[in-house]
Formats: sequence, C-alpha cells, structure tokens
Amino acid sequence: MDNTILKPNGVPDPDALYSELEARIEASGRTFDIGRIRAAYEMAKRAHEGQNRRDGSPYVTHCVYAADIALDMGLDEDSIVATLLHDIIEDTALTHEDIAREFGSTVADLVEGVTKLTRVQYTSKEDEQMENMRKMLLAMAKDIRVILIKIADRLHNMRTMAYQSPEKQRIKSLETMEIYAPLAHRLGMQRAKWELEDLALQYLDPTGYKEIMDTIEAKMPQLDQFMETTKEKIESGMKAEGISCTVQHRIKHIYSIYRKMYSQKVDLSGVFDLCAFRVIVDSIQDCYNALGILHYMFKPVPGRFKDYISTPKPNMYQSVHTTVIGTEGIPFEVQIRTWDMHYTAEYGVAAHWKYKMGDAVGSVRSGDEDKFAWIRRLLETQQESDAGDFIHDLKVDMFADEVFVFSPKGDVINLPNGATPIDFAYSIHSDIGNHMIGAVVNGRIVNLNYILQNGDIVEIRTSKSAPGPNRDWLNIAKSGSARTKIKQWFKRERRDENIIRGREMLESEFKHNGMSLDLLSDEAVYSPLLSKLSLQTVDDLYACVGYGGITATRAAHRLRDEALHLGTSDRKTAIDKMTEAAERREQQAKREQHAINGVLVEGIDNCLVKFSRCCMPVPGDPIVGFITRGQGVSIHRKDCRNYLNQSAGDNEARWIKVSWASQISNSYVTTFTIAARDRNGLVLDIATILNALNAKVRTLSARTVSPGEALVVVTLEVKSATDLKYIISRIASVPGVTNVTRAGG
Repeated sequence: MDNTILKPNGVPDPDALYSELEARIEASGRTFDIGRIRAAYEMAKRAHEGQNRRDGSPYVTHCVYAADIALDMGLDEDSIVATLLHDIIEDTALTHEDIAREFGSTVADLVEGVTKLTRVQYTSKEDEQMENMRKMLLAMAKDIRVILIKIADRLHNMRTMAYQSPEKQRIKSLETMEIYAPLAHRLGMQRAKWELEDLALQYLDPTGYKEIMDTIEAKMPQLDQFMETTKEKIESGMKAEGISCTVQHRIKHIYSIYRKMYSQKVDLSGVFDLCAFRVIVDSIQDCYNALGILHYMFKPVPGRFKDYISTPKPNMYQSVHTTVIGTEGIPFEVQIRTWDMHYTAEYGVAAHWKYKMGDAVGSVRSGDEDKFAWIRRLLETQQESDAGDFIHDLKVDMFADEVFVFSPKGDVINLPNGATPIDFAYSIHSDIGNHMIGAVVNGRIVNLNYILQNGDIVEIRTSKSAPGPNRDWLNIAKSGSARTKIKQWFKRERRDENIIRGREMLESEFKHNGMSLDLLSDEAVYSPLLSKLSLQTVDDLYACVGYGGITATRAAHRLRDEALHLGTSDRKTAIDKMTEAAERREQQAKREQHAINGVLVEGIDNCLVKFSRCCMPVPGDPIVGFITRGQGVSIHRKDCRNYLNQSAGDNEARWIKVSWASQISNSYVTTFTIAARDRNGLVLDIATILNALNAKVRTLSARTVSPGEALVVVTLEVKSATDLKYIISRIASVPGVTNVTRAGG
C-alpha cells in the first residue's frame, strides 16, 4: 500500500488509503461485499475520531494498513472487516454488542478475541501477558483467524515503531521476538516471521543490525552477480533434464544472519551461506529428481541435507533442504518444493483455512485437525499453571526448536528440543508416563534425563507396580504437557502429602520474607488468591503449592501484595517486617560466605568440615559438630548413637553448635538398610524404584542373613532429608520390605 498518500499537513489521508485498499480488493478478483467493508471503515473512522498515532496520523490509518496486511495474507471478508474494527472495543466506547448488531456475531467475536484485557488490574506484567495470551489462545481454539488478525496488527505496529519512545521500542520488540515472531513461525507464516524478527532486531540491537546491513549493502553487487549466474545454471540444468521449475533467490533475512553469527561466534565474514535459492516444481517426484540434479551439478555439503517432505514440520512446512558449494567456492542453501508447499511455507495456516458458505466458521479441511492440536494441548497445559510456568511452557511447546524421534513401531513423534524420555512417555499417554520405570534408546538403556536426538528410536518400559512419577521429573521434563500431567498425578494421588508439603514450603517462604503466618488465617488476605486460582479453601492452596500448581514464592508475594492493601497500619507493619527480613537475609548471606560444604560452624569461620560415616547426615537433618584431634569438625546427626552416647561426660565440651546454610546446591552421600523377606526379584524391584525416582545410586548390595530374611544396603546421593525421606517411603512400599533404617539411627 502507498505510504505517500498525504494530506497537506504531511500526515496520511485515511480516505485515500481506504480507497487504495478497495482497489486492491477489487483487483484480487475475490467476491467481497465492498459495501460491508466500507461500512466497517466508516464505523472505525467515527469511533476513533480525534485519536492520533504517535506520528500524528489519524488512528484509523493503522486499521486500514492492518487490513491491507490481512488482505495480503489471503484472509476472508469477515477477517478484513474485523481487522478494520480490531481496536474498537479496547480504545472506544463501542461494545461487542454494537459490532454484532452491525456486522454479525462472527466479526464481533473476532474483535473480542484480539482485544486485550486492559481494564483488569494485575499484580505483575507477567500476569498481564499471561492472561492476554490465554484469552487469545481460547479465541484461537474457536477461530484461528484471531491470531492472524493480531499478527497483522503487530506487523504494522512494528513497521511504525520508530515514532515510539526508546523504552517502548525495546519492550514491544522483545515481546515481538519472544512471542509473535515464533507464533508466526508455529503457524507456518514465514514471510510475517522474517519481517517481525528483522524489525524487532532493529530496536533490540541497532548496532548489530546496522553492521550487518552495511556489510551486505557493500557486498550486494558481487552477491547479485553470483545469484543471477547461479540461477541461470540451475534453470538450464533442470531444463536439460526435462524438469519444469521456477527458481527464486534472495539474501537471507537479517535476523537469520545475526543468529548464526551469535550461535557460531563468528563475524559476518564467517557466514558463508548468505544466499538462498528456491526451486519450485510441479510434483513431489520432481522435488527428489531436482535434488539429484543439484547434487550432480554442485558439490553437496555433508550433513546439511534435510527432508521435510517425508517428515513435515508441525507448522505444516514441507521442502527438501540442501546446501551445496558453487563453482566460485561459495556455499548456498537450496529449498526444493512444490507450488502447494510454497504457498503453505509463505502463508502458513492462512493457506490451509477455508471460509466458504455452508462451512462452520473456523472449520478445517478433513485431516487437518492434528495440525492444530498444539492449541488444544497448550490450553490443557495452562489449566495447571501459574503465570511464570504458563509463559515458560508457551515458549517451549510452541516456539522451541523441535526434535523428531521414533516409536518402536516407526511412528514419528515431535518433541521440543531438549526433551527427555519422560516427555516422550507422556506424549504417548499419561498412563505410560505414570507407570514408566525406564527407557531404552536405540537399543541401549538410558537415564531418564537423557536428551533425545533426531532419529532416536525410543522404547518406554512400564510396570503396573511402578510407584508413579517422581517430583524431580518436573525439573527433567521439557514440555509443558508432560509437566502438567505429572502435576495432575500428584494433585490426584497425593493430596494429603501435597497439603503437608505445601504448608511447609509456604511457611518457609513466609519466614524467609519476614511475613507473619497469621496472614494464612486472614480470609481478607487469602480469599482473592483462592478466587483467582479457582480454589475453595486454604488446604486447596497448600495442595496447589505442594504439587507445583503455583510456586511458594509467587503465592507468598501475592498474599503479601494483598496484605499491603488492608490499611495504613497494616501496610507499615508489613513493610517494616519485610525490611527487617531483608536485613536478616543480608546478614545471613554475609555469614554464609564462611559456610564449608554447606555447613556453618558457630564461632569458627574457616575449618575443616567432614561428615561422619556413622550417621551420614544430609541437609534438613538436625546436626551437631564434634571437634576432632587434628581433623577439623565432624558433623553428626543429633539422633546418631555416637552423639547420644558421648554428649555427656569427658567429651561434652568438644560438641559444638553447627547448622546448615540456607542455600545448598551440593549432593550428599548417605546410606540406608532395607530389611525384607527374601524372594526372587526383590533386588530388581528395589533397583526399579530407584531408577524411576532418578536416584543417584553409588552402591547397592544384598545378602541373606537368615532363612527367608534378606538385607539390602543402598548408598546414594541426595540433596536433602526431604528427598531421602520420600525415597525411603517409596522403597518401603516394595512387596516384602519390612523395615528401612538409616545408618547410625
């Protein structure tokens, strides 16, 4: 669209811009009701009367430009109307009912789906972003055109970002780079993705952007000549073999070059494949024939061949990629595809959606349902997430690079990059994940934290007697779907345990922040949080914290924020307590600079600290120190037999106070003994439990001590007494186990 249609005062003339939009619609040959579209423009113009953009142009010009982008995407009449009206509900007095009365409920729902929740107050920017994304995803689940309109809106806003303040430029560009560009990629809209990324980079790293642009401009005469010569060679080579094709060439977009420079730690001179070519043919068979011809004409670069035709990307993208070296010694990438694949690659979901009379709004072609299942999965995930987890899962499940692995039957499963066997198991079915006891990858047993690679063949081993998932799996699983299913298991199966665990975690967080535990009994404080989380009682809140539905830190901060609104005296008291807590934490941090192996010895800054072999304490155990002769301080549990026997008498003065540091990252070795009825498979069952819990076992030995009785001794590494207690409780559930005792107890 012409950006130079100006009024005498130098700002764009909205009527002239709209006339140009009408002309483009008519030239497209599409059977749109121009009168209905003009009525939408007139409504938007009246509603936005007196509102101007930062560049001084009437606000309605933004609506027209966005509608032009939507037209270029190939969207339908309702979408064009909705794009012209997309800011009506948010920025004017008109309502959903006003739009529905004039243009129908479909258009009104599209506008409502795009509208932000600007009238709701949130406790943080992250919460606001989460709620906006949730609303948009819910609308997407009903009609995918909502996000297409939003991308058109964001694309025009980024094109005019130069008129915003530097702070707003950075905030909006970061949001575009983290959310909207990857979302366009997930929808297969490569043209929109590339432009959004380049525009965002221009404000996030203007120096790097300018450096790449200047270098490319300096090289353009040489690159243009190379691309034209190579294009002619490819065309003549294909023609000689009887393949009809269209060859396109381009310089890779700026952000793609920027990312390669960053990931490979090279400057622009080290990025060789600046040029990319597309060979568009008539059939899939011609794609593979063209690949053979290219590899005959040019030398292929090993390891740079990818077949996305036989294994399409989740965003519907299909092409064969190869990188070859030209006769000038310059490497370049070639994408080979059919015309259908090309339209899908350029326009993504917009190329696959149909809007015809008689079809349900938002309906998809037969067989396309699975291509949009990620929206449903993400909506299922968000039910168990707080703001932080939701945004994290959004970025992982929708935007992360993917890895393709195979089931033993040859089914292709796509997972986020960095996924583990846990993610694979839960992607098959919740029961597979919940009963998993191990994994085999490419015929070899692997740990559950093994990072899956492209092409891996994954087999999950299960057992009906498996104890269920381990809480550590929440840290190992990469996908939001797997994490949600694990949380759901704990929510369903371990409510009492979750309540106890959640209460301990929340009380610990309260103490850490100097907050009074009385807040948990004040209905005025906790009721808003319960309402927001759709919970009924404080026990529900404890359980939610316990199974990971909301972090203890976030829950405590929200309760604190609510307490600060109760009144002047309460506010002062809360602030004073938080100030005191901050001072205590600062003093504790200074003191803990002298911690040795995670232990603070009272009155001594630097000394040798070792852990006694008799009781092998771990963080969380009540401990005491014993001053040895020439070997520093030996740390014992307070229930250790040696301490209980020697705490009085001649050695009484050598026992001193010690404590655990508040921040501990090390693992600690400890031992426990299992008494059980001797039977076949006992050791295997114990080992299976330990493997399922991802326990770091150092040694495991078993022996028969009397007819029918066995002892199994396990030495392992744990991070805390809580983790150890959980492992022991699971071992105690093994059939035949009669007692589990720790060393020194």
